[in-house]
Amino acid sequence: MSARVLVVDDVLPNVKLLAAKLTREYFNVLTAFNGPDALEMVRKESPDIVLLDVMMPGMDGFEVCEKIRSDPATMHIPVVMVTALSDIADRVRGLEAGADDFLTKPVNDIALFARVRSLVRLKMMMDEWRLRETTSGQFGVIERSGTMLSESLRARKRAGAGGFRARSRKDHGHAGA
Repeated sequence: MSARVLVVDDVLPNVKLLAAKLTREYFNVLTAFNGPDALEMVRKESPDIVLLDVMMPGMDGFEVCEKIRSDPATMHIPVVMVTALSDIADRVRGLEAGADDFLTKPVNDIALFARVRSLVRLKMMMDEWRLRETTSGQFGVIERSGTMLSESLRARKRAGAGGFRARSRKDHGHAGA
């Protein structure tokens, strides 16, 4: 799996170490050394995932994460906070800022690759879903202002007074059963 990973940390050796590990696993690595540069890279390069240090001078990782989440063009990009902080309050603050996951420094390689691959797979599925939604809107399958999710919920509501009805293989276009 090749994906574009943005590594953000103000400490050069940390960036080089993560970049080397990810490159060895065939990821394309982009780097930034502070919050404003990270936000510019996110907007300009549209990475598949962001590995974000929490403790950086100026704009910290929490603020960067909040800004990524507040922009409709970037809010779908997974963000993993990479931190030496192990306090529960810091993790809660990160989740409230919009982080998808955490890695604790020093980063375990197996955990790093598993989280990156998992979140990139999820992002690819969501990208496909958004593309299908856009295409469906262009062909009039769904209302342009609606979403597939809301259309699906409305269809389920019509089918069973708000409940979920059992669907047969026939409902999904399969023969038999």
